[in-house]
Amino acid sequence: MAGQQFQYDDSGNTFFYFLTSFVGLIVIPATYYLWPRDQNAEQLRLKSLRRVHGRCLWYRLRLMKSQQSIVPTLKKAALLFGWAVFLFLAYKVSKLDREYQEYNPYEVLKLEAGASVAEIKKQYRVLSLKHHPDKGGDEAMFMKLAKAYSALTNEESRNNWEMYGNPDGPRVTSFGIALPAWIVDQKNSMLVLLVYGLAFMVILPVVVGTWWYRSIRYSGDQILINTTQLFMHFMYKTPTMNMKRLVMVLTAAFEFDPRSNKEAIIRPTDNIEVPQLIRELGNINVKKKEPPFCYPYSLKARVLLLTHLARMDVSENIEEDQRFVMKKCPALLQEIINVGCQLTMMATSRGGLRAPRLTSIENCMKLSQMVVQGLQEAKSPLLQLPHFEEEHLRYCISKKYKVRTLQDLVSLKDSDRRNMLRFLGEEKYEEVLAVLGSFPYINMETKLQVLDDEDSNNITAGSIVTVTVTLTRKRMSEMFEKEEDAPPPTEETNAEEQGDAKTNKTKVWQNKNKGAKKAAKSKKKKLTKKKPVTQQQAKGDKAKQANGNVGGNDVAAASKAEEDDLSDKGSESDEAEGNKDSPSERDEESDKQSETEVDEIAGDDEEEWEALQQSIQRREKALLETKSKVTHPVYSLYFPEEKQEWWWLYIADRKEQTLVSMPNHVCTLRDTEEVELKFPAPTKTGNYQYTVILRSDSFMGLDQIKPLKLEVHEAKALMDNHPQWDIPETEEEEDDQEDSDGIEESEEDEEDND
Repeated sequence: MAGQQFQYDDSGNTFFYFLTSFVGLIVIPATYYLWPRDQNAEQLRLKSLRRVHGRCLWYRLRLMKSQQSIVPTLKKAALLFGWAVFLFLAYKVSKLDREYQEYNPYEVLKLEAGASVAEIKKQYRVLSLKHHPDKGGDEAMFMKLAKAYSALTNEESRNNWEMYGNPDGPRVTSFGIALPAWIVDQKNSMLVLLVYGLAFMVILPVVVGTWWYRSIRYSGDQILINTTQLFMHFMYKTPTMNMKRLVMVLTAAFEFDPRSNKEAIIRPTDNIEVPQLIRELGNINVKKKEPPFCYPYSLKARVLLLTHLARMDVSENIEEDQRFVMKKCPALLQEIINVGCQLTMMATSRGGLRAPRLTSIENCMKLSQMVVQGLQEAKSPLLQLPHFEEEHLRYCISKKYKVRTLQDLVSLKDSDRRNMLRFLGEEKYEEVLAVLGSFPYINMETKLQVLDDEDSNNITAGSIVTVTVTLTRKRMSEMFEKEEDAPPPTEETNAEEQGDAKTNKTKVWQNKNKGAKKAAKSKKKKLTKKKPVTQQQAKGDKAKQANGNVGGNDVAAASKAEEDDLSDKGSESDEAEGNKDSPSERDEESDKQSETEVDEIAGDDEEEWEALQQSIQRREKALLETKSKVTHPVYSLYFPEEKQEWWWLYIADRKEQTLVSMPNHVCTLRDTEEVELKFPAPTKTGNYQYTVILRSDSFMGLDQIKPLKLEVHEAKALMDNHPQWDIPETEEEEDDQEDSDGIEESEEDEEDND
């Protein structure tokens, strides 16, 4: 009977097959994922940004890194070495002899397949005489010839060969293990056991444990859990946090502590350089003994942050540490904002907790802008531009120009702008215009509605309000183009503008006439209440009131004329009503009016349904689609890392200094983005004044505030007996009800006949 036999690879041939497959499985995917992409694309991108971002710190660091980095070269060398090993093994495998060959008796007897028995006997006789051992032939070859002759002439042997591939019948099935035999040799057993123990009992647990220990220390945003707890403590402790306190809390993060983060470094020279910077900065609350603000790492990070905001020159060692601190700040400030939002939600849902004030959260957003631009809070936004220094601001803030913001600078005429910036040369002026033109200009449109409601425009107490904000990003260079395309002012337009300016000026006697107008309007209202007024007459009255700049006598005369017209029109309307033929015509007209009203209602329902379907599709698309967070590079002269344009969008109550909706961090605004902000409507009816606020996390002076008026009505009372709820339980009840209705109708008909 056939059996099974497992044997290790003594020759090493099978091991080469295994090794070739293993190396191929590693080299092919690694080449796809790790091979350095076309570096020319990155060089071309940096070249296109050079005109605008050439002076930025991050741009210069990126160029130096791309020139000095040897990582792409090492990756290529390692992958090429892997391919060389793979090709060598493939060549080695191709040269190996096949251990298993299919037995073919025709090949042994040197005959073609299908030869006759006579040809087989004749050929066997010739070859057996030649290889017979008694005549000096090869005994092994003679045995092969005998076996082949038997397989082709003996019926049983032929059947075995055709069924099992062997004249002797089924053989033992052997399986080769793709490992060399020395692995299971008794002499090497201790060495193999030691390798297995190190690999699976020491190295693997250490690697997994190290990864797990590091991962549980960080949140999903790669912020240390201890840092988040620290921010939570101080945000709850000080709900109203000014900028100075916020800087202290930010620099107390454990990311700057060498015990928690190995990237943070405390140098021996810090004892000399940090106190010197403290003396130059002035009062930074050094004597405050509250932990962790008094710890050395926190004090150093605070000094580095304040020197960055003051744009002070520091040594090379301090500058390297300063870049490390600046890179961490935007993510840490976003974590503080998230913590503030969580505390606000907890305070509104549970009650009894102190929620952070709106100023605390907005100070975090302002500090993010300050860190990216390297400016203090009170500094002018114009200092974000290249070649602008403190002494140049006096040219901008003069009485002639009064330019304090970037928008003011853009709105100037080109001649005035060139005259104001005459302290710049031609090349510097062009560079300033190029940088200013790259700054974003956001157009913000809001739409207020209550989704999943019959009347989406009616806001009731406690309903979920959805504010759909459409953000459209444009470049400020487009505003320059609009100014150039605008036609030059002519003498006629100037004269018209002067005339309009004259008419717009309020004079003393016009103020007196305003009181007479109000009195006349009140008299008109009293007169019109006495007699019925048609729609056309009401429209005429409104037009007269809107266009009438008349005195008191004119108003009285006009009111008398209107009374006469009303009396005439009233009599005409009475005659018209009397001349109608029959009440059937009135019924037809009322039916037509009701049909048009039904059609209008149906049209409104269809529009609401389409809007609801579109909003659902947008939500599903937003859930499934993952947009890239690479938007537009930020122009920042002193930030050490390339920063993308991101924005915060939220709704706030300025009067109560609270958040109405949580800030939405918009990270995908390239051209147009639609964002939905949801919040519960107030439980009390009335009018509320909110504001929709858009803040940049990178630019100073580009924030936008838009008012949002909210009129809250009472919620509709639930109907106890609605017709759609009167559903019969079975069809039999429906039939019984129809039968009873039919009997009642027949009884009524009989009574009428009687």
